[in-house]
Amino acid sequence: MLTCDHYHLPATLFEALTLYRDAPEGSRLVAGATDILPWARDGRAGDVHLPAMIDLSRVAELAGYSVADGRVRLGANVVYQQFLTDETLKRQLPCMPDCAIWFADDQIRQQATLAGNVVNASPAADGVPPLLALNADIEIARLEGGDVARRVMSVADFIEGPGRTALQPGEIVTALICDALDGYGGSFQKVGQRRSLVISTVCAACVIKTDAAGEHFEDVRLALGGIGPVPVRLSDIEAMLKGRKISRQLIADASVIPADRVASRTRQDYRRAVVRGFVEAAIEDALVACGAPKPHEAEREKAHV
Repeated sequence: MLTCDHYHLPATLFEALTLYRDAPEGSRLVAGATDILPWARDGRAGDVHLPAMIDLSRVAELAGYSVADGRVRLGANVVYQQFLTDETLKRQLPCMPDCAIWFADDQIRQQATLAGNVVNASPAADGVPPLLALNADIEIARLEGGDVARRVMSVADFIEGPGRTALQPGEIVTALICDALDGYGGSFQKVGQRRSLVISTVCAACVIKTDAAGEHFEDVRLALGGIGPVPVRLSDIEAMLKGRKISRQLIADASVIPADRVASRTRQDYRRAVVRGFVEAAIEDALVACGAPKPHEAEREKAHV
Protein backbone atom coordinates (compact mmCIF):
# COMPACT_ATOMS: atom_id res chain seq x y z
CA MET A 1 0.00 0.00 0.00
CA LEU A 2 1.16 3.54 -0.78
CA THR A 3 0.24 6.34 1.64
CA CYS A 4 1.45 9.88 2.23
CA ASP A 5 1.03 12.72 4.68
CA HIS A 6 0.52 15.35 1.98
CA TYR A 7 -0.60 15.09 -1.64
CA HIS A 8 0.11 18.14 -3.82
CA LEU A 9 -1.29 18.86 -7.27
CA PRO A 10 0.54 21.95 -8.60
CA ALA A 11 -0.67 23.72 -11.74
CA THR A 12 2.58 25.45 -12.75
CA LEU A 13 6.22 24.43 -12.99
CA PHE A 14 7.28 27.14 -10.55
CA GLU A 15 4.76 25.88 -8.00
CA ALA A 16 5.93 22.28 -8.49
CA LEU A 17 9.60 23.21 -8.07
CA THR A 18 8.83 25.24 -4.95
CA LEU A 19 6.87 22.38 -3.41
CA TYR A 20 9.61 19.91 -4.26
CA ARG A 21 12.34 22.16 -2.85
CA ASP A 22 10.47 22.59 0.43
CA ALA A 23 9.21 19.00 0.73
CA PRO A 24 10.53 16.79 3.55
CA GLU A 25 13.26 14.29 2.72
CA GLY A 26 11.83 11.14 1.18
CA SER A 27 9.04 12.90 -0.73
CA ARG A 28 8.42 11.75 -4.29
CA LEU A 29 7.36 13.20 -7.63
CA VAL A 30 4.76 11.34 -9.67
CA ALA A 31 3.15 11.88 -13.07
CA GLY A 32 1.48 8.70 -14.33
CA ALA A 33 2.52 6.83 -11.14
CA THR A 34 2.75 3.58 -13.12
CA ASP A 35 6.15 2.77 -11.58
CA ILE A 36 5.65 3.83 -7.98
CA LEU A 37 2.33 2.05 -7.41
CA PRO A 38 3.57 -1.45 -8.40
CA TRP A 39 6.74 -0.79 -6.39
CA ALA A 40 4.79 0.07 -3.24
CA ARG A 41 3.04 -3.23 -2.73
CA ASP A 42 3.65 -6.54 -0.96
CA GLY A 43 6.37 -8.56 -2.65
CA ARG A 44 8.39 -5.52 -3.72
CA ALA A 45 8.70 -2.55 -1.38
CA GLY A 46 5.77 -3.58 0.79
CA ASP A 47 3.83 -0.83 2.53
CA VAL A 48 5.33 2.57 1.69
CA HIS A 49 4.55 5.81 3.49
CA LEU A 50 5.87 9.09 2.06
CA PRO A 51 6.00 12.51 3.70
CA ALA A 52 4.61 14.06 0.52
CA MET A 53 3.71 13.20 -3.05
CA ILE A 54 3.85 15.92 -5.70
CA ASP A 55 1.69 15.02 -8.70
CA LEU A 56 2.94 16.73 -11.88
CA SER A 57 0.10 15.58 -14.13
CA ARG A 58 -1.61 19.00 -14.19
CA VAL A 59 1.48 21.17 -14.68
CA ALA A 60 0.67 23.10 -17.85
CA GLU A 61 4.32 23.57 -18.94
CA LEU A 62 4.82 19.78 -19.06
CA ALA A 63 1.94 19.07 -21.45
CA GLY A 64 1.92 18.66 -25.24
CA TYR A 65 4.64 18.76 -27.86
CA SER A 66 6.00 20.99 -30.61
CA VAL A 67 7.97 20.48 -33.84
CA ALA A 68 10.51 23.09 -34.95
CA ASP A 69 13.95 23.27 -36.57
CA GLY A 70 14.15 19.55 -37.19
CA ARG A 71 13.43 18.61 -33.56
CA VAL A 72 10.41 17.39 -31.62
CA ARG A 73 10.02 18.71 -28.09
CA LEU A 74 7.95 16.32 -25.98
CA GLY A 75 6.61 17.72 -22.72
CA ALA A 76 7.42 15.46 -19.77
CA ASN A 77 3.74 14.56 -19.39
CA VAL A 78 3.40 13.08 -22.90
CA VAL A 79 2.14 9.52 -22.43
CA TYR A 80 2.87 6.40 -24.46
CA GLN A 81 -0.62 6.23 -25.97
CA GLN A 82 0.02 9.46 -27.88
CA PHE A 83 2.64 7.71 -30.02
CA LEU A 84 -0.12 5.40 -31.26
CA THR A 85 -2.85 7.98 -31.86
CA ASP A 86 -1.14 11.24 -32.86
CA GLU A 87 -0.33 11.24 -36.59
CA THR A 88 2.42 13.86 -36.30
CA LEU A 89 4.26 11.93 -33.61
CA LYS A 90 3.87 8.68 -35.54
CA ARG A 91 5.42 10.30 -38.61
CA GLN A 92 8.19 12.29 -36.91
CA LEU A 93 9.28 9.62 -34.40
CA PRO A 94 8.94 6.43 -36.49
CA CYS A 95 10.28 3.93 -33.93
CA MET A 96 7.97 5.12 -31.12
CA PRO A 97 4.66 3.57 -32.31
CA ASP A 98 6.18 0.06 -32.28
CA CYS A 99 7.70 0.78 -28.88
CA ALA A 100 4.37 2.03 -27.52
CA ILE A 101 2.35 -0.96 -28.72
CA TRP A 102 4.70 -3.22 -26.77
CA PHE A 103 4.45 -1.05 -23.66
CA ALA A 104 2.06 -2.61 -21.13
CA ASP A 105 -1.63 -2.27 -22.09
CA ASP A 106 -4.10 0.39 -23.21
CA GLN A 107 -4.97 1.51 -19.69
CA ILE A 108 -1.37 1.89 -18.54
CA ARG A 109 -0.32 3.60 -21.79
CA GLN A 110 -2.87 6.33 -21.09
CA GLN A 111 -1.05 7.12 -17.81
CA ALA A 112 2.60 6.17 -18.27
CA THR A 113 4.91 8.98 -19.39
CA LEU A 114 7.98 8.51 -21.55
CA ALA A 115 9.91 10.90 -19.31
CA GLY A 116 9.02 8.84 -16.25
CA ASN A 117 10.32 5.72 -17.99
CA VAL A 118 13.64 7.50 -18.58
CA VAL A 119 13.92 8.80 -15.00
CA ASN A 120 13.27 5.28 -13.69
CA ALA A 121 16.56 4.30 -15.41
CA SER A 122 15.91 0.60 -15.81
CA PRO A 123 18.62 -1.11 -17.93
CA ALA A 124 15.82 -2.56 -20.05
CA ALA A 125 13.47 0.46 -20.13
CA ASP A 126 11.49 0.26 -23.38
CA GLY A 127 11.59 4.00 -24.07
CA VAL A 128 15.33 4.56 -23.85
CA PRO A 129 16.70 2.73 -26.94
CA PRO A 130 14.28 4.63 -29.23
CA LEU A 131 15.36 7.90 -27.62
CA LEU A 132 19.03 7.04 -28.17
CA ALA A 133 18.26 6.32 -31.82
CA LEU A 134 16.46 9.67 -32.02
CA ASN A 135 19.51 11.55 -30.61
CA ALA A 136 17.33 12.67 -27.72
CA ASP A 137 18.24 15.31 -25.17
CA ILE A 138 16.56 15.76 -21.81
CA GLU A 139 15.58 19.15 -20.38
CA ILE A 140 15.78 19.61 -16.62
CA ALA A 141 14.47 22.51 -14.51
CA ARG A 142 15.42 23.82 -11.06
CA LEU A 143 14.90 26.92 -8.98
CA GLU A 144 17.77 29.38 -9.08
CA GLY A 145 17.54 32.73 -7.32
CA GLY A 146 13.76 32.61 -7.30
CA ASP A 147 13.52 31.90 -11.04
CA VAL A 148 13.16 28.71 -13.07
CA ALA A 149 16.50 27.72 -14.64
CA ARG A 150 16.92 24.95 -17.19
CA ARG A 151 19.74 22.74 -18.39
CA VAL A 152 19.87 20.26 -21.27
CA MET A 153 21.94 17.11 -21.68
CA SER A 154 21.83 13.98 -23.81
CA VAL A 155 19.69 11.08 -22.63
CA ALA A 156 22.77 8.87 -23.05
CA ASP A 157 24.65 10.95 -20.45
CA PHE A 158 21.62 11.39 -18.20
CA ILE A 159 21.32 7.66 -17.40
CA GLU A 160 24.33 6.72 -15.28
CA GLY A 161 23.43 3.16 -14.25
CA PRO A 162 20.56 0.97 -13.01
CA GLY A 163 18.21 3.34 -11.18
CA ARG A 164 20.78 6.17 -11.32
CA THR A 165 20.53 9.42 -13.27
CA ALA A 166 22.17 12.83 -13.40
CA LEU A 167 19.17 14.49 -11.69
CA GLN A 168 20.23 16.69 -8.78
CA PRO A 169 18.14 17.34 -5.64
CA GLY A 170 15.21 19.63 -6.37
CA GLU A 171 15.35 19.13 -10.15
CA ILE A 172 12.41 18.09 -12.34
CA VAL A 173 12.54 16.73 -15.90
CA THR A 174 10.48 19.02 -18.14
CA ALA A 175 10.94 17.69 -21.69
CA LEU A 176 12.58 15.26 -24.08
CA ILE A 177 13.88 16.74 -27.34
CA CYS A 178 14.34 14.37 -30.28
CA ASP A 179 15.33 14.51 -33.93
CA ALA A 180 12.29 14.79 -36.22
CA LEU A 181 12.68 11.92 -38.69
CA ASP A 182 9.83 12.26 -41.17
CA GLY A 183 10.62 9.99 -44.13
CA TYR A 184 12.48 7.39 -42.07
CA GLY A 185 11.35 3.85 -41.37
CA GLY A 186 11.37 2.70 -37.76
CA SER A 187 11.10 -0.50 -35.74
CA PHE A 188 11.25 -1.82 -32.20
CA GLN A 189 11.92 -5.38 -31.02
CA LYS A 190 11.31 -6.75 -27.54
CA VAL A 191 11.33 -10.05 -25.68
CA GLY A 192 10.61 -10.97 -22.07
CA GLN A 193 9.46 -13.84 -19.90
CA ARG A 194 5.80 -13.62 -20.87
CA ARG A 195 3.69 -12.26 -23.71
CA SER A 196 1.33 -9.97 -21.78
CA LEU A 197 2.48 -6.84 -19.90
CA VAL A 198 6.02 -7.99 -20.57
CA ILE A 199 9.08 -6.44 -18.94
CA SER A 200 11.95 -6.47 -21.42
CA THR A 201 14.80 -8.92 -21.21
CA VAL A 202 16.26 -7.39 -24.36
CA CYS A 203 14.90 -4.62 -26.59
CA ALA A 204 16.16 -2.95 -29.76
CA ALA A 205 15.24 0.18 -31.69
CA CYS A 206 16.13 1.13 -35.25
CA VAL A 207 15.45 4.03 -37.62
CA ILE A 208 16.59 3.99 -41.23
CA LYS A 209 16.52 6.29 -44.24
CA THR A 210 17.38 5.00 -47.70
CA ASP A 211 18.38 6.88 -50.83
CA ALA A 212 15.66 7.89 -53.30
CA ALA A 213 16.05 4.62 -55.23
CA GLY A 214 15.79 2.53 -52.04
CA GLU A 215 19.08 0.80 -52.84
CA HIS A 216 21.51 2.27 -50.28
CA PHE A 217 21.50 3.02 -46.57
CA GLU A 218 21.52 6.80 -46.26
CA ASP A 219 21.17 6.92 -42.47
CA VAL A 220 21.02 4.10 -39.89
CA ARG A 221 20.54 4.36 -36.13
CA LEU A 222 20.49 1.37 -33.79
CA ALA A 223 20.22 1.06 -30.00
CA LEU A 224 19.86 -1.84 -27.55
CA GLY A 225 18.54 -2.17 -24.01
CA GLY A 226 18.80 -5.01 -21.52
CA ILE A 227 22.32 -6.13 -22.42
CA GLY A 228 24.19 -4.21 -19.72
CA PRO A 229 23.80 -1.61 -16.97
CA VAL A 230 22.67 1.10 -19.42
CA PRO A 231 21.11 1.01 -22.92
CA VAL A 232 23.65 1.55 -25.71
CA ARG A 233 23.86 3.03 -29.19
CA LEU A 234 25.52 0.78 -31.83
CA SER A 235 27.52 3.51 -33.54
CA ASP A 236 30.05 1.20 -35.16
CA ILE A 237 27.35 -0.86 -36.86
CA GLU A 238 25.66 2.32 -38.02
CA ALA A 239 28.94 3.45 -39.59
CA MET A 240 29.38 0.03 -41.20
CA LEU A 241 26.01 0.32 -42.96
CA LYS A 242 25.78 4.01 -43.92
CA GLY A 243 26.29 4.59 -47.63
CA ARG A 244 26.46 0.86 -48.41
CA LYS A 245 24.28 -0.95 -50.90
CA ILE A 246 21.47 -2.77 -49.09
CA SER A 247 21.91 -6.54 -49.19
CA ARG A 248 20.80 -9.51 -47.14
CA GLN A 249 24.42 -10.51 -46.55
CA LEU A 250 25.39 -7.06 -45.25
CA ILE A 251 22.49 -7.07 -42.78
CA ALA A 252 23.42 -10.59 -41.60
CA ASP A 253 27.05 -9.57 -41.12
CA ALA A 254 26.01 -6.50 -39.11
CA SER A 255 23.72 -8.53 -36.85
CA VAL A 256 26.55 -10.75 -35.60
CA ILE A 257 28.69 -7.94 -34.19
CA PRO A 258 26.72 -6.70 -31.12
CA ALA A 259 26.42 -10.09 -29.38
CA ASP A 260 29.85 -9.51 -27.82
CA ARG A 261 28.51 -6.43 -25.97
CA VAL A 262 26.20 -8.40 -23.70
CA ALA A 263 27.39 -7.54 -20.18
CA SER A 264 24.33 -8.46 -18.14
CA ARG A 265 24.84 -10.48 -14.97
CA THR A 266 22.27 -13.11 -15.95
CA ARG A 267 21.23 -15.15 -19.02
CA GLN A 268 24.17 -13.96 -21.11
CA ASP A 269 24.04 -16.77 -23.69
CA TYR A 270 20.32 -16.22 -24.20
CA ARG A 271 20.79 -12.47 -24.58
CA ARG A 272 23.59 -12.94 -27.13
CA ALA A 273 21.36 -15.14 -29.28
CA VAL A 274 18.47 -12.69 -28.98
CA VAL A 275 20.61 -9.65 -29.78
CA ARG A 276 21.78 -11.15 -33.06
CA GLY A 277 18.23 -11.84 -34.20
CA PHE A 278 16.92 -8.52 -32.93
CA VAL A 279 19.46 -6.40 -34.77
CA GLU A 280 18.69 -8.25 -37.99
CA ALA A 281 14.93 -8.01 -37.48
CA ALA A 282 15.11 -4.34 -36.46
CA ILE A 283 16.99 -3.41 -39.64
CA GLU A 284 14.67 -5.49 -41.83
CA ASP A 285 11.48 -4.11 -40.29
CA ALA A 286 12.72 -0.51 -40.55
CA LEU A 287 13.53 -1.12 -44.22
CA VAL A 288 10.04 -2.51 -44.77
CA ALA A 289 8.65 0.66 -43.18
CA CYS A 290 10.68 2.55 -45.79
CA GLY A 291 8.95 0.56 -48.54
CA ALA A 292 11.37 -2.35 -49.02
CA PRO A 293 9.96 -5.87 -49.43
CA LYS A 294 9.93 -8.23 -46.44
CA PRO A 295 12.71 -10.82 -46.88
CA HIS A 296 11.88 -14.51 -47.15
CA GLU A 297 13.18 -16.88 -44.49
CA ALA A 298 15.25 -18.69 -47.13
CA GLU A 299 17.09 -15.44 -47.88
CA ARG A 300 17.97 -15.02 -44.20
CA GLU A 301 19.25 -18.60 -43.91
CA LYS A 302 21.38 -18.24 -47.02
CA ALA A 303 22.97 -15.04 -45.70
CA HIS A 304 23.99 -16.80 -42.46
CA VAL A 305 25.59 -19.82 -44.14
